[in-house]
Amino acid sequence: MKTFEYEFKVNASISAVSDFHHDTSILKKLTPPPIFIQVHAFEPLAEGSTAELTMWFGPIPVRWTAVHSDVSGQGFTDTQHRGPLKHWQHTHRFIALDDDETMVKEHIEFDYAKGLRGIFSRMMFNRAGLFLLFTARKWLTRWHINRQIKNNDQSTVSTNSGHKANL
Repeated sequence: MKTFEYEFKVNASISAVSDFHHDTSILKKLTPPPIFIQVHAFEPLAEGSTAELTMWFGPIPVRWTAVHSDVSGQGFTDTQHRGPLKHWQHTHRFIALDDDETMVKEHIEFDYAKGLRGIFSRMMFNRAGLFLLFTARKWLTRWHINRQIKNNDQSTVSTNSGHKANL
C-alpha cells in the first residue's frame, strides 16, 4: 500500500474550514484545470454519504464513487467505492492552531490496479501528480475561504450606535 501526505495552514477558524469542506460544490471548487469534474450525485457530507462523479482528464472520462466516513467538525474520510485505483482512502483532518488558524492534513492510502487500468492510474495518480493537485487545492482552499470570510465581513456593517447590522 502506498501513502501520500500533505499539509498546509489556512488563516481561518476550524469551523470555517470544516464548513467549506461540507459544501456539496467543493469538488468543483477544488479541482484545477486540466481536470474537470462532472458531479452526478453528491449527498451532504455525513456518515455513509456518497459522491458520484466523472473526472475528465482531457478527453478521458474517469468514473468515481466515494463513500464518506468518520465525519466530524475535525475532518472526514472518503473511500473509493468504484474508480480507477485498486484502493483509495483519503483522510482529511482539520486541527485548530488558534482561533483564526487551522492546519489541514491530508493522508491518502492507495494502491494501483493491474493491467491497463493500473497503467492509467499510475500516470494520473503518481506522487508528482498528487503533489501538484494538492498544492493547487491548498491555494484554492485558501482563496475560497478568504473570499467567504470577506463576503461575510462585508455583509455586516457598524451603525452609528455601535451595533452591527446585517445587510
